[in-house]
Amino acid sequence: MTGTDPLDVLRASTRARVALGRAGDALPTARLLELRAAHAAARDAVHSPLDVDALAGAVAALGVDTLRAAGAPRDRAEYLTRPDLGRLLAAGTELPAGEHDVVLVVADGLSPRAVQEHAPGMLAEILDRLDGWRVAPVVVATQARVALGDEIAAAVGARSTVVLIGERPGMSSVDSLGVYFTYDARRGRRDSERNCLSNIRPPHGTGYAAAATTLAMLMSEAKRLKLSGVGLKADPALPAG
Repeated sequence: MTGTDPLDVLRASTRARVALGRAGDALPTARLLELRAAHAAARDAVHSPLDVDALAGAVAALGVDTLRAAGAPRDRAEYLTRPDLGRLLAAGTELPAGEHDVVLVVADGLSPRAVQEHAPGMLAEILDRLDGWRVAPVVVATQARVALGDEIAAAVGARSTVVLIGERPGMSSVDSLGVYFTYDARRGRRDSERNCLSNIRPPHGTGYAAAATTLAMLMSEAKRLKLSGVGLKADPALPAG
């Protein structure tokens, strides 16, 4: 079609910022303003607090018991500057212990917005696929890093942990949810001993059902092989390690 920009097809195929054009030796003003707005949205996603009451209510509406916990940081500023503290439970935290195969942790992470928007839907799909698993009460955690799930698993007596957490916002994705699975969860587990499903954010990323199906397969294989991480593949046909 006459007058159609040939780069329109490329722009329509990705949410990445490509072929933005030029105005002299700089970006066009409109594109620059869009970039600054995206940067501001990413910062807001990091600093906006999680509405714990609303999230806990949405989780409880799924018909599961809920608990609350927090990482060791005193506030959001300390959480951002001391990642190590976000891996530890706050002093004095007490969680009821039992005998469970897995505990599901919903953690604010670096994008509480992602958790607020996507965790209930993702959690519903996961719970539908856990027949035969002894599931602990769902724990809603704030000022939390992924490894806080290991601490929570040890506290409640769970063999494994699944952590739903807000991922670091990007310039075109401020609401991306990550899911981390760790078999034999305990303090000191390395990141290489976890499996991660990333960019869960329908309709622009992975859908809840697809992510939950992959997670269920990983959990089933983990129980059989007694491991998680780099030795556990999302496709069982692939070689281990």
